[in-house]
Amino acid sequence: MEQNVINDIHGGIIISCQAVLGDPTFGTSFMAAFAEAASIGGAVGIRANGADDVKAINAAVEMPIIGIWKRPCNDPNKYIITPSVEDAALLVESGADIIAADVADRPRPVRIDAKNLIQRIKSELNVPFMADCWTLDQALRAQDAGADIAATTLALPIHTSEYEPNLDFLNDLVSNLDIPVIAEGRYWDPEDVETAFELGAWAVVIGSAVTRPWMITERFVLSSLREKNRIEDEKRV
Repeated sequence: MEQNVINDIHGGIIISCQAVLGDPTFGTSFMAAFAEAASIGGAVGIRANGADDVKAINAAVEMPIIGIWKRPCNDPNKYIITPSVEDAALLVESGADIIAADVADRPRPVRIDAKNLIQRIKSELNVPFMADCWTLDQALRAQDAGADIAATTLALPIHTSEYEPNLDFLNDLVSNLDIPVIAEGRYWDPEDVETAFELGAWAVVIGSAVTRPWMITERFVLSSLREKNRIEDEKRV
């Protein structure tokens, strides 16, 4: 079953359907609707946060779901992804086919390191494990611990644009790992998606560019303001 679901997402687009309290799209009904829209558009999978959203999406579409659970932690990043086996178990019970988790050496609400987290999720829940990584070293250690997939999810340099994916990190993972690598994080343009596949990405996760309409609107508004400023500058010359 593990290899089948991994093969099912090969070469495709995975849509990350997530929202937080305060977002206009917060709620399971919105997440299920985004998943249905993704299915109509040809996506091969969904990434979803929390058991309730996973359950709603599982009822709405028939495609692999990558389940995560963002939990608060004592860290500058404010949350950690799927820090416990118990969270993973609830996600699987709700319909997740793959479990993704942060494999960085960070404090977790429960006392378990990344290696044991990976090994217990795989042995106790019998689902593929996707390692959300910051560094190549983390990815290599996750691979050694039994991770089935590595992802560029957490490697988002602060010096780059919020619309610019970390293609260098993707290339590093593809070049040094023996497991599939999923590209995720700041993929907004089809050209970047094409580049990711050219570099060897197994699949590409798209999030805000599809499921955060206010950010999509903002990007167009900023373009219009730049053009307005250009015209006004020409008039002053």
